[in-house]
Amino acid sequence: MMREILSGVVVITSKDTVQHQGISLTMEGSVNLQLSAKSVGVFEAFYNSVKPIQIINSTIEMVKPGKLPSGKTEIPFEFPLHVKGNKVLYETYHGVFVNIQYTLRCDMRRSLLAKDLTKTCEFIVHSVSQKGKLTPSPVDFTITPETLQNVKERASLPKFLIRGHLSSTNCVITQPLTGELIVESAEAAVKSIELQLVRVETCGCAEGYARDATEIQNIQIADGDVCRGLPIPIYMVFPRLFTCPTLETTNFKVEFEVNIVVLLHDDHLITENFPLKLCRM
Repeated sequence: MMREILSGVVVITSKDTVQHQGISLTMEGSVNLQLSAKSVGVFEAFYNSVKPIQIINSTIEMVKPGKLPSGKTEIPFEFPLHVKGNKVLYETYHGVFVNIQYTLRCDMRRSLLAKDLTKTCEFIVHSVSQKGKLTPSPVDFTITPETLQNVKERASLPKFLIRGHLSSTNCVITQPLTGELIVESAEAAVKSIELQLVRVETCGCAEGYARDATEIQNIQIADGDVCRGLPIPIYMVFPRLFTCPTLETTNFKVEFEVNIVVLLHDDHLITENFPLKLCRM
């Protein structure tokens, strides 16, 4: 298996000579799981399964104790990404209840009287691209009062017919989600049409799971009472770091969905949900 290397330089700038007890670099990578307020206390067993999962933790000694001259000193380094045991290098992901983060920390130890110096920076990990071609999965949709779920008083809904398609719900993370939407007819005036990207994060273990859906971004694709029969383009770029390839492990899952949200003037909210599968090609 190919071992990737993180390389760079440590830059130390000082007016005077610096006496130190050694300079080291520490690479850390972990998955941090958190429980939402509604899940805390529900599952006792969670408290074991939500401990941070360490993926990488290694330290290299860069410079032995000694002195550094005044001015600017650059120390180059190459640091192999050695995973702990059978752990997997998951892609960097900044979520709400699941966070996958990799950091590099430089420590300069100094004598008892001087404070140790430390500097940390994050580096980004992308998962290995999948081999082969992605099979597109286009979706046609029709939204009417009859197709809606979770409706209390269907009879009171104004009549409408909205059609459209998504080019694919199997998405390459570096390419936009595309499609189009047409309001064929609507008794009530349309106020706004939006695309909402949602992350669905699941933390848990065999005893139970906490599943939370939260909004990543919301893009308005139409404002006001749109012309009937006019194709409205659907176009959404997946934001870096806040999305990652769809991920499923024993302790956590990260999935994504998109909602098409149509708001009518009498404050009726029509939502159609589409699960997405993201991958890196």
